[in-house]
Amino acid sequence: MKAVVCRSPGDLVLEDRAAPGAPPPGWARVAVSHVGICGTDYHIFEGKHPFLAYPRIMGHEVSGTVVERGEGVGLPVGEPVIINPYLACGKCIACRHGKPNCCVRIEVLGVHRDGAMCDEILVPAQNLYPANGLSLADAAAVEFLAIGAHAVRRSLAVQGSRTLVIGAGPIGIGTAIFARIAGFDVSLLDMSTERLNFAEGELGFAALDGSKAPATDLVREATSGEGFDLVFDATGNTQSVQSAFAHVAHGGTLVLVSVVKDDITFSDPEFHKREMTLVGSRNALHADFDHVAASIRNGAVPLGKLVTHRTTLAGTPRDLARWAHEKSGLIKAVIEVG
Repeated sequence: MKAVVCRSPGDLVLEDRAAPGAPPPGWARVAVSHVGICGTDYHIFEGKHPFLAYPRIMGHEVSGTVVERGEGVGLPVGEPVIINPYLACGKCIACRHGKPNCCVRIEVLGVHRDGAMCDEILVPAQNLYPANGLSLADAAAVEFLAIGAHAVRRSLAVQGSRTLVIGAGPIGIGTAIFARIAGFDVSLLDMSTERLNFAEGELGFAALDGSKAPATDLVREATSGEGFDLVFDATGNTQSVQSAFAHVAHGGTLVLVSVVKDDITFSDPEFHKREMTLVGSRNALHADFDHVAASIRNGAVPLGKLVTHRTTLAGTPRDLARWAHEKSGLIKAVIEVG
């Protein structure tokens, strides 16, 4: 089969690889249809991922079709599916508590093991969700949107909560969309005027442009000095995460959607006097995938505006390398494989 392989940082090639072969019991062989390109993929290509062994086939935002079933798999051959790329052990404390998204021994397709930038892949059947009428192009977008949907659910906030999403990249925009679906009053903060113009003009969000004034001033003006009830940080930037504590209202909540390598420090007196809630959010659960798929079906997610760039498997080495540096106009890129 054909596969896009990142041999080492900056070295991305199309190779012939052995097809995956017959699936073991409980697994299925899936013909890949579409793969979204994630910020993680750009980081892998650029050598910025801290826990990755090369060479690696990337790709974890995936849709496809079941072409062969292992023993005990109920999904029929020919079933269009959304792939949940978080492979959990099923035995650790997180899995036993119904949280396979933060499994102690989690393996993410395209990160800890080879992913789906290829013709076919083997996947545990429990990680395959029927597309149920979604096009395979739309089904490939479910995973990245589920990250934000999960973060919104983790916040436990109530309708009407005055909400700030920091970071207007794909994850931040997805978080903002599902915060709005949940009934929150949503604003987006970013340093990119271009991205904020898109979020405001195309998606209808209030925009706070951090390139034009300090974020603390923008937050103060937007909230009459009170701060936001709910703040999501989706930047992956240490300074932004640490600054986000100051944007939260008394009694409010800060949700860390992105992850950074550094230690995070904050003022404990400020944290306590506000009685803030600090929430970590990792990956997503089956319920989040289902919520996203249903929201796409009912028209609540403007996918046609979010997917801005497309390529093929053969074109991926060239295009992914280019898009890693040329971000103008780029929200979400998708590889059309099948």
